[in-house]
Amino acid sequence: MEVEIWSDVMCPFCYIGKRKFEAGLAQFAHKEDVTITWKSFQLNPAMETDPSKNINQYLADIKGWSLEQAEQMNARVTDIAREVGLDYHFDQAIVANSWDAHRFIQLAKKHGLGDAAEERLFRAYFTEGKNTADHATLVELGEGIGLDTSEIEAMLVSDDYTDAVRQDVYEAQQLGVRGVPFFVINRRYAVSGAQQPETFQGALETAWAEWAQQNATLVSANESDATCTQEEGCVLPDSK
Repeated sequence: MEVEIWSDVMCPFCYIGKRKFEAGLAQFAHKEDVTITWKSFQLNPAMETDPSKNINQYLADIKGWSLEQAEQMNARVTDIAREVGLDYHFDQAIVANSWDAHRFIQLAKKHGLGDAAEERLFRAYFTEGKNTADHATLVELGEGIGLDTSEIEAMLVSDDYTDAVRQDVYEAQQLGVRGVPFFVINRRYAVSGAQQPETFQGALETAWAEWAQQNATLVSANESDATCTQEEGCVLPDSK
């Protein structure tokens, strides 16, 4: 059974959703039979990498907020992340375009290291304040998860995996994905947002029980506001 996860490296709820999905998967009786495939999604394709600016300042600038407002919002997200064991430091998070990070993930997927790449990039971005658009940084992160240095370097100076990233984005559009994280089970069931572990567990159990059914329709399970979208940015559950 396959679970596809559309995500962006700069999406705070994607990392939170990863943890909650992992908790739900851990309670699923057939977890050993689940294959996880990470899919690329860019929240802001036009974002220009700027190591001199952190995400708090970037949000204040593009939203027309005060710096204090941006810090307060991200402090709330930090609290949500802490509930699942994650340590966010938005004051250190560098404004970085995620295009090369997505190509890096596609390379890692080729070697069965897609999940490791996602985890390492999330931690680098949200916890360690690393520039995930910097090629030297990506080489360092890749070495840490077992990728070959020369292969990473060759990919970064080429157009390799461009088509793979674009294909993921196209598939998201065809599925009607408006925000991430977005989880699709067997192309039959979808869970949007950083849902609770029991929601993921229930979706997995439902998909497993209907494994043999044909021509099922993709449906959405308990859509959550805890997502990041290209139009609205990251939306807290009670901020609408």
